[in-house]
Amino acid sequence: MRSNRELPPDLAAAYAHCEAVVSGQARNFSYGIRLLPAPKRRALSAVYAFARRVDDIGDGTLPPAQKSELLAEARTQSAAPVKYPQDQVLAALADAAARYPIDLGAFGELIDGCEQDQLDTTYQTWDELAGYCRNVASSIGRLSLAVFDPPILRRDPALPIALADRLGLALQLTNILRDIREDHSNGRVYLPQEDLDAYGCTVAALPDGSLDPCNGRLADLIRFEARRAERLYADGLKLLPLLDQRSRACCGALAGIYLALLRQIAQNPESVFNARVSIPAPAKLAVAARALNPVRTGRAWRR
Repeated sequence: MRSNRELPPDLAAAYAHCEAVVSGQARNFSYGIRLLPAPKRRALSAVYAFARRVDDIGDGTLPPAQKSELLAEARTQSAAPVKYPQDQVLAALADAAARYPIDLGAFGELIDGCEQDQLDTTYQTWDELAGYCRNVASSIGRLSLAVFDPPILRRDPALPIALADRLGLALQLTNILRDIREDHSNGRVYLPQEDLDAYGCTVAALPDGSLDPCNGRLADLIRFEARRAERLYADGLKLLPLLDQRSRACCGALAGIYLALLRQIAQNPESVFNARVSIPAPAKLAVAARALNPVRTGRAWRR
């Protein structure tokens, strides 16, 4: 693999742009991606930069018709990024796809998920919500796995892809629990209706903008969903021993930061009722440092 100095200037600039997107707009992601060797770091930055573009369309404030048009355009671009050499993100993505076994069709699933959001889709069951999570998160997991490119992926892809899927579900469910209040303010409720019914609560805002605790029942539901996410992490983190050390560190750092976030939410569910919960930067650095330890990352981040 060529170093940045050996890349053509335009391509080096394209990758540098993608890495700037990661460092500026994906703080959690950047703690892991910086642990990769340069070729994989560049490729994964290109994957993320395009995914971020899609997310920004879906979560932006443009009129629905314009969002639909831009998402359709992004679907066309993702299928053949080599056709857009003047676009730095697509130029970098095309080069990454030529170097690694990246299934560009996974971006289509991400776009499917963004289109679901435009319809204010609600989910009756966990299985329905898991389908959405696979679109918006497990798809990125498979793209990342292709960049990690473990030998087993080419020999017997079913196992690593299944584990990446579980990890993607865990990460997205963590996002959903963190963002309950913000999503509700944007007209979206992701928690399965059957779970809301089982716990006898709703997602609703009080006059001050915080979430109605429903006499403690919403916190109980969040703890229930957090236990579901913990089980998904336990399965998904079995992927780590299948990866080389640097890829394992990258994946372990990202998953470890989100797992720490999940455990913080589970310990104090009410914290998400009126604020966005986050992990302090020193704690994230500590997780990333632990991820470099092959013994630590090989035992699924047990407590």
